[in-house]
Amino acid sequence: MAPTYRTTSLWHDTLPEGDPVRRPGLEGPIDADVVIVGAGFTGLWSAYYLTEIEPSLDIAVVEAEIAGFGASGRNGGWSSGEFSMRASRVAATHGPAAVRSQLSAIWSSIDEIGRVAAAEGIDCHYAKGGSIALATSTAQLQRMRHQVEEMRRRGFDESDLQLLSPTEMERHARSDKAMGGLFTPHCAAIHPARLVRGLAEVVERRGVRIYEGTRATAIEPGLVTTTRGRVRAGTVLRCLEAFETRFDDRAVVPVYSLMIATEPLPDDVWDDIGLSERQTFHDGRHLIIYGQRTADGRFAFGGRGAPYHFGSAMKPEFEHDSETHQAIADTLKWLFPQTSGAEITHTWGGAVAMPRDWSSAVSFDSETRVGRAGGYVGAGVTPSNLAGRTLADLVLGRRTDLTALPWVGHASRSWEPEPLRWIGINLGRTLAPMADRREWKTGKPSKVLGGLLEALTGH
Repeated sequence: MAPTYRTTSLWHDTLPEGDPVRRPGLEGPIDADVVIVGAGFTGLWSAYYLTEIEPSLDIAVVEAEIAGFGASGRNGGWSSGEFSMRASRVAATHGPAAVRSQLSAIWSSIDEIGRVAAAEGIDCHYAKGGSIALATSTAQLQRMRHQVEEMRRRGFDESDLQLLSPTEMERHARSDKAMGGLFTPHCAAIHPARLVRGLAEVVERRGVRIYEGTRATAIEPGLVTTTRGRVRAGTVLRCLEAFETRFDDRAVVPVYSLMIATEPLPDDVWDDIGLSERQTFHDGRHLIIYGQRTADGRFAFGGRGAPYHFGSAMKPEFEHDSETHQAIADTLKWLFPQTSGAEITHTWGGAVAMPRDWSSAVSFDSETRVGRAGGYVGAGVTPSNLAGRTLADLVLGRRTDLTALPWVGHASRSWEPEPLRWIGINLGRTLAPMADRREWKTGKPSKVLGGLLEALTGH
């Protein structure tokens, strides 16, 4: 009997009736032109653009669970303009123009996702309302000013990132903790599970074979071995994100991000809160938080803080941590006291892939014809679309503006062996809220704690 997946997240629970249903698995050995391991955003976008450019390709996708089971179906629902490769590092290695090229490509991918969803009839609740960052301390506001100044030096203007006064912030959202903040138009709120499941249906209609319940056990040039048979293919694409740790436990580490969702809130409560354009939101603390107003009027809100588990372990029980979920709920009520009486209807979580230098990357070896993409550090909805387009160009031997972007071919160094990475990551998890509390208390940037945190995380 196939398992039920509706309890995986709010997003899975609010899919159209009858979905998700697991597709049949592989039934013995097959051959294909391209085999993609992983039916998340990266793998399915790769299949989509490969069929767009070369419809005759025979493409097979193998997936251990269901399309959208991992981060693609559990995330905060941000198609954001954020990119995890540090701008200063890109400028130092590739030149200042490369920063603009990479960010422009990411930002255009937000519109591309909306275009494809509309063209293919995928109702993913796409709303490009932008994103706000609330400054909840003078230290956070100072960092935001520096961020705007850096963007101006790189040639970006208020149409890309704007510093908000408290009055201007109230036009977006009303929180009594906000001292101002930032606004960028480069973000759309989405229902991620609707997008990834819809994308799977689209590529299937184009002839792509998706085998769910088919776990890859070995990946090598020209061959993927699974629990249900092998797939031989001239091209192999690894699109595994956090599940890459099952094949290489030092390439990325799985860091759990947990989320909650409230019941739908009354219109008068939303009138008081704002977010009328479904702006996504976060604040300037060191311990990451993120939220959105869903199409059905809920808060979907999440954050980091769950422990990293020794040996990059990933287990279903790690997706729920009562202490972290309670802290996330308390943070939402602190930012928006208007939610204090709202029932929490859903709690869930999932692992995001974190490279050692926090830098996403796309790569393709033209000799072995093995490609991979990922390491999105929890901001993968948009770059996964860009990665899919880029991998399609690389596989087909096309030299384009996308294949010249600075993240193509980037190689992060490996994580330290255990127990060093367990100590370092969990120390960073402890330092982040300590630095935040100190900043709220003193109003000044926590240089010592913040410096230690940056040294530990490399970001």
